[in-house]
Amino acid sequence: MARFGVIQIGANARKMLNLDKPALDWCSLGAGLGIKSGRAETSEDFVKLLRAALARTGPFLVEAVMPQSDSSDG
Repeated sequence: MARFGVIQIGANARKMLNLDKPALDWCSLGAGLGIKSGRAETSEDFVKLLRAALARTGPFLVEAVMPQSDSSDG
């Protein structure tokens, strides 16, 4: 937004730029495109999925769930 001279992003613009509302099921989206995937909610899950992804041929989507940020700057 800064490239367009926007100094402060309004509430409506922020809503249009966020990917969390509505919540998306990235694994289902990947499956719809024929891509194997897995969801990681812990660092241990992430390591397992990353290893599995690197061990296979072809694409593999890892949905890494991050804790919500309390900051208002998005």
